[in-house]
Amino acid sequence: MNHWPIAPILLPLFAAALLLVLERWRPAWQLPVNLLATAALLVICVGLLGRAADGGVTAYLLGNWQAPFGIVLAVDRLAALMLTLTAVLALASLLAAAQHWHRRGAHFHPLFQMQVMGLNGAFLTADLFNLFVFFEVLLIASYGLLLHGGGRRRLHASLHFVTLNLVGSALFLLGVSLLYGVTGTLNMADLAVKVAQAPDADVGLLHAAGLLLLVVFGLKAAVLPLGLWLPTTYSAASAPVAALFAIMTKVGVYAIVRVFTLIFVGERLAVAAPLLLPLGLATLVLASLGALSAGSLPRLAGYLTMASAGTLLAAVGVSGDQALVAALYYLPQTTLAVAALFLLAELIARQRGDLAGALVGGPAVRQPVLLGGMFLLAGATLAGLPPFSGFVGKLLILRGALGQVGGFAVWAVLLLSGFAALIAFSRAGSRLFWKVSPAQEGPRHGVLAMVPVFGLLAGGVLLAVLAAPVLRFAEAGAQQLLVPTDYVDAVLGARPVSRAGGQP
Repeated sequence: MNHWPIAPILLPLFAAALLLVLERWRPAWQLPVNLLATAALLVICVGLLGRAADGGVTAYLLGNWQAPFGIVLAVDRLAALMLTLTAVLALASLLAAAQHWHRRGAHFHPLFQMQVMGLNGAFLTADLFNLFVFFEVLLIASYGLLLHGGGRRRLHASLHFVTLNLVGSALFLLGVSLLYGVTGTLNMADLAVKVAQAPDADVGLLHAAGLLLLVVFGLKAAVLPLGLWLPTTYSAASAPVAALFAIMTKVGVYAIVRVFTLIFVGERLAVAAPLLLPLGLATLVLASLGALSAGSLPRLAGYLTMASAGTLLAAVGVSGDQALVAALYYLPQTTLAVAALFLLAELIARQRGDLAGALVGGPAVRQPVLLGGMFLLAGATLAGLPPFSGFVGKLLILRGALGQVGGFAVWAVLLLSGFAALIAFSRAGSRLFWKVSPAQEGPRHGVLAMVPVFGLLAGGVLLAVLAAPVLRFAEAGAQQLLVPTDYVDAVLGARPVSRAGGQP
């Protein structure tokens, strides 16, 4: 069991290498091997989640080098949650791609596993430089996946995506260089200790480093004004890729939570704390307006992805434990619902002929009850209607904002954004399922095509049914973040294992 923390990185890495070989020698084997590896990853991540739920932080020394000199992976409740969420999205996206998308271009399967490896590494690493490395791995894979299937629209979107992320990578290196120059370390637990003890003369440099990292993570999380690329990019990607990309904005949110609850804390160093709430609310306002003006269902899903990131950032920016608990509950349900909407958009588009996902009146879909029912469930969840998990998450955020600085703004923006989402879904639903002409001859989707969407939406329903235990997990996870003693002790206290298997 001691080696399980590295499995979410090694499994997709070896799977990607094997899939490259199979691409040349046994192309027909790629899909089953990819599905098997992804299903195995889900089992491993669920095991890590169960282990983390029992309390404590598991630290893993790569190369058996003690921190802060070696590379350390750390699994706490938040990391285990993100790993499991990534595995669920990966399996659903791959099942959706199995219908036809995986054959639309070269290298889909290896790139898919490399993307998963980069995501898992970003959630596991306890070192800022290796966070940068895993960011680059997932971004390079995402460039290829975004272009998968070809087309001028995808090429145009990828140019913007690549350019912005290259700028972000340069700023990331500058930020970690400043931190290393001041503290002499990039291990996050070691930084938590040394930054807190830094002399006043170095506080200005630490503030600059923190703000640079905030810009980088804000770009990944699609926070205003750095997130205008997201709706165009995600709507241009194929549906399975866009569904997997739903977790990528959460990588930025995760990095903000991890770094700014562990390293830049306290009145002297909390440089990002005053900015998170206004940035999150501004992002949510812009995304809500974009959702109202969206001309296609994939673009609507893109704006709602941006809205979910803004909601999470606003919740994290509210002072007090309860808002962070609410954010940890809200994170998985909104990610699952947005991913389901991307996959559902393609199912609807394939039955509408040339109109595809455009939000204009046209021919009816051939399976209006099934597709309309799933659309209604996704819309009710994302708009925050009772009794679904979106309502529970938003209610928790509103309760956490009561009596806090900026609480009134949170209430106003969150309620208005939910109303805007409801209007956007009503408008889209009426044009897709109500004001329609007779259905054209077209494909009827089989059970296998529906399973990924059903599975993701069922996950959201399950989060509402099991709200009590999920909230207990979120409360314990928030406490672990706000009082990171266990994390620091586990990472810095981990000791290399001797050749005999005991302590040296």
